[in-house]
Amino acid sequence: MRLPILDPKELSDEQKPLYDDMRAGIKGHFKGFVNMREDGALLGPWNPWIREPRFGKPVWDLVKAVASNPLLPAPVREVAILVTGSHFRSGYELYAHVLVAEQRGLSDEKLATIVAGQRPVDLTKQEAVAYDMASALVSGGVLPELTWRAAVKEFGEHGAAELSYLVGIYCMVSVTLNTFDVPVPD
Repeated sequence: MRLPILDPKELSDEQKPLYDDMRAGIKGHFKGFVNMREDGALLGPWNPWIREPRFGKPVWDLVKAVASNPLLPAPVREVAILVTGSHFRSGYELYAHVLVAEQRGLSDEKLATIVAGQRPVDLTKQEAVAYDMASALVSGGVLPELTWRAAVKEFGEHGAAELSYLVGIYCMVSVTLNTFDVPVPD
């Protein structure tokens, strides 16, 4: 771990409003995994983001925008997030979203296969489209036209765009976690 966990009592005037907003957002949208210490200190990507409010606030605003009122079904979102986390081998992201995906009904077999960087054979049609789109995007280059069309067919144009933004944001989350070597909680 490259950054010590920031104690909430030591926050600057610039960090305090961001901390309050993050804490409320975490309680509302990021449940089922350890993301805060008992003293209120933020873990995961939130600790690095709160240290640099100039960058952390816009990233957090984007995370909130994608997390609130999603068009995509929860299991579809988790498939895309796990494909992204697996690509980057981002330990904390995989830890958190495996737990969330289990709560959203994805089987251990599906999760283990995705985390191993493979495409499960028993994905639903929507999960398969999410897997294929996320996999293509994290591999680099222009998204294949047929993959885009499949996403639009399953989720509509706005849902397909949301899927793209979701993958992009979780690329940022993975890079943040990997840059600062954020550990999986004990």
